Amino acid sequence: MADTSANHPVGRSVRVEAVPSVPFDENAYVVWLEGAGECVVFDPGLQPGKIIDLIEAESLTPSALFCTHGHTDHIAGNEAMKRRWPDAPLVIGEGDASKLTDPVGNLSAAFGFDVRSPEADETVTGGDVYRAAGMEFEVLDTPGHSAGHVTFLLRRGDQFHVFAGDVLFRGSVGRSDFPDGDFDTLRESIHSRLFTLPDEAIVYPGHGPTTTVGHEKRTNPFVGAPAGWAAPD
Repeated sequence: MADTSANHPVGRSVRVEAVPSVPFDENAYVVWLEGAGECVVFDPGLQPGKIIDLIEAESLTPSALFCTHGHTDHIAGNEAMKRRWPDAPLVIGEGDASKLTDPVGNLSAAFGFDVRSPEADETVTGGDVYRAAGMEFEVLDTPGHSAGHVTFLLRRGDQFHVFAGDVLFRGSVGRSDFPDGDFDTLRESIHSRLFTLPDEAIVYPGHGPTTTVGHEKRTNPFVGAPAGWAAPD
């Protein structure tokens, strides 16, 4: 769990709790302001009961359900979350919205599942700002792993929280061999959208541990300095 300082100049500190699920070790995230009664949820996975248990244990109510993209391990919990909290809007990038109800598009059919999420209540595109649970999330278009993938950026004072889905991982990047993936596009998304953020920006990936933008610039073998990336003059 990540926590900002209680003396944060913009007020309440941000709480971020990861909820991993099997079999893909996908990270859902529950995010809220310390002392608040509302939260947002990112990428409800295949074990939504664990997410619901956490939310209820913290006496929270989701005010939005965000999906960074439409692959099955990031949307499989949407139905259970909407059943429990029907008033929480389901939000996804416009370019991936169709995957929610399409087992072929969301790749569940390829893995022997038949996942059909509820349809999106709202869609977003790069440049949008979505306000929920007392926070403002900037939407960044980050295609490459999925054509409609988006990243959600939360700025709190001088701290940046980056909910990056399957774009950038600690020491790796998202797969680009799916039907609408492309490595060159993925690399450009990372370089132009994420590597322009402060080095201290915390990246919460869809799989694996958290990292920072600066760490990936310096060490990532696919898109960082070892792969030839250099900071612009």
